[in-house]
Amino acid sequence: MPLVEHLRELRRRLAVAVVAILAVTIAAGFFYEAIVDLATQPVLDAVGCSGTFTEITRGEDETCARIVLNGLIAPFSLALKVSLAAGLVVASPVWLYQLWAFVVPGLHRHERRYTVLFVAVGTPLFLAGAFVAYRTLPTMARVMLDFSPAEVDNQLPLDELLDLIVRMVVVFGISFELPVVLVLLNLFGVVSGRRMLSWWRWMILAVTLFAAVATPSTDPLSMLVLAGPMWLMYAVATVVALLLDRRRSKAGTAGPSDDEAAPLDHAPEPVAAAGPVAAAGPVGTGGRG
Repeated sequence: MPLVEHLRELRRRLAVAVVAILAVTIAAGFFYEAIVDLATQPVLDAVGCSGTFTEITRGEDETCARIVLNGLIAPFSLALKVSLAAGLVVASPVWLYQLWAFVVPGLHRHERRYTVLFVAVGTPLFLAGAFVAYRTLPTMARVMLDFSPAEVDNQLPLDELLDLIVRMVVVFGISFELPVVLVLLNLFGVVSGRRMLSWWRWMILAVTLFAAVATPSTDPLSMLVLAGPMWLMYAVATVVALLLDRRRSKAGTAGPSDDEAAPLDHAPEPVAAAGPVAAAGPVGTGGRG
């Protein structure tokens, strides 16, 4: 396909993705308060507060976080931010498909299978990580607010709370993609299963440090909630990589598929010793008849 046709296809697919995001964003703008309630209600329930983010009363617990908005245009900015985030999330199947459809014609057959594997396995893992973060936030909020002095209300800006929730969800979701990335690296021949097995001590340390930095709370429970599944998923990815290596070793040297070029062998071949050159016969001269 010529370059101009590629650019036209890219423009068409970007237009479809933008229209889908804008449509969902406009629809979410009418329900942004319900979206905010859905995100903040578990945190409020965990610290003994009742009501929604617009009307909070103190419960039995003396520590209560009052969520506030600062500034004249803060409500409008909040509604725009929440609606746009909802548009990106809800319309993600549309714009992700447009991105995949634009890239996939340039991939080989086995690379297309890998992308389908990444989407089929990576999407549930990301959603699982987001769900774990959503369920961990109330415990984290309770631990953090326990540091507040008695008879003191905690004024928490709503935009900061939403940024914290989004950051936790994204960090947990991306962290749960670890096994998919490792298996893909193994499929592309970057890392072997045996090497992944030899890294297990360093990976436990690296995952623990990452969980300690990624979780904003200081309690060990939140850190273990993120680190524990990552340890388990690394073990599963190592086992899968070992099985894939074993299957490839049994398959032997199979030829390339129809849409792949054969690998070039750059190793030099030995050259046989030169034999004696046969003596040339007499050269005849032509005469006139």
